[in-house]
Amino acid sequence: MRLWTITPLVLALASFSLDAKAQNTSEPAYTADELVNFMVEQVDLGSARALCIGTKSECAASQPKPKGFDMRLTFDLDSSTLRPEAKANLEVVAAALKDARLRVAKFKVEGHTDARGSDDYNMSLSVARARSVADFLVSRNVDRSRIVAEGFGEGAPLTADPLDPDNRRVELSLSVE
Repeated sequence: MRLWTITPLVLALASFSLDAKAQNTSEPAYTADELVNFMVEQVDLGSARALCIGTKSECAASQPKPKGFDMRLTFDLDSSTLRPEAKANLEVVAAALKDARLRVAKFKVEGHTDARGSDDYNMSLSVARARSVADFLVSRNVDRSRIVAEGFGEGAPLTADPLDPDNRRVELSLSVE
């Protein structure tokens, strides 16, 4: 059985000086190299090995918590269409994912919605948002086998207000074997 390490790499434009809303520009505030370096620092991509004796939860608790690289991709109401600033950021993400240092990494693309709409509609929309991001990355020659798109509907709001537009987003998680 293979054990995967899931590192939330909440690619979500807000920390690491990446707030695209504040910049009000379609220019990314970071480079592909900065993104790769950040990811390489957060997880073991095969250069080191460690053994933990204990239960899965005990071993997980002993691991340091990864730092978030917040680069949230947000969407308009009732839309799975990528905004221009999201496309600009995803160009950089695509370049980073093709870097040789990340060759063993896989990524989970997680779509979310606010609480407007029915549960079924929101689940469908969140899947469409995740697929929109995954398809964009694949169109930039990122191997589809390294990307899993999944929708969560309104089930994991980012803010206390379930109707907050910030809940309409896609996040990425980094996985390594």
